[in-house]
Amino acid sequence: MTRVAAVDCGTNSVRLLIADIDTAGGTLTDVERRMEIVRLGEGVDRTGRLAPEALERTFTAMRGYAELIARHGAEKTRVVATSASRDAENRDEFVAGVVEIFGVVPEVITGDEEAALSFTGATRELAALRPARPYLVVDIGGGSTEFVLGSSSVQAAVSVDIGCVRLTERHLRDGDPPSPEQITSAVADIDGALARVRESVPVDEARTLVGLAGSVTTVAGIALDLPEYDPARIHLSRIMAAQVHEVTRDLLHATRAERAAIGVMHPGRVDVIGTGALILDRIMREYGFGAVVVSEHDILDGIAWSLV
Repeated sequence: MTRVAAVDCGTNSVRLLIADIDTAGGTLTDVERRMEIVRLGEGVDRTGRLAPEALERTFTAMRGYAELIARHGAEKTRVVATSASRDAENRDEFVAGVVEIFGVVPEVITGDEEAALSFTGATRELAALRPARPYLVVDIGGGSTEFVLGSSSVQAAVSVDIGCVRLTERHLRDGDPPSPEQITSAVADIDGALARVRESVPVDEARTLVGLAGSVTTVAGIALDLPEYDPARIHLSRIMAAQVHEVTRDLLHATRAERAAIGVMHPGRVDVIGTGALILDRIMREYGFGAVVVSEHDILDGIAWSLV
């Protein structure tokens, strides 16, 4: 048994998993699983730089995580950073802060590396459901979305710059709710990216769509009509396309106050959830999926497995 700590720093959130991994039995057992919305990527699409206040929010959350890692005695720690820090001119400031806090250099991974880790984390538990293979694993993040096709391993993968934070800032920043023109603009951006995905990943070969990350799990929680966020109910749930379409439509026509009042909604997702849902909705429409299997396990779990 090995105790490891995985930190995933994305555009919208920074997350921690401390877990015990039994390589002989092939099991991962959570010790701590935490998430903080820090919006590291705020404004990066426009300025190309990480804002000082965004860096400080991120470092504050990380200091708390470092204390937990020390308290639980993790033997190995890996910190992975994704879209926002890949794109930022001043990512050296981010790297220096992480080294000071954790004592390890964060790995600003490529989109392909991010996709592979997401695939590993998402698919290790799918065997019990016996879904048809190959899978198309879709990880909708704040700055980018990863598409990974595979069965037991990755066959093809690509990362495209459509994420809930990036596209909200680009298209749906104003309007409560957004206007039809803003939504149309966002749809055109998403559909253009989905056409580019087809050039790298044979999505038509996929038999099961697996959706990851906060936008997908929040949509699932709403579709399941949960009174509050319940990871156990959401994990490995199967949400039909008609439910995704309905939830997306309702979110895009809701005011900020109405979205905030939804029981499963994290306060940090209120302003970007409509765009995140729209990305999932367009994926299902464009690629013809009738349902999505929702996984609470994703790149964070993949990072933890990589340590053993």
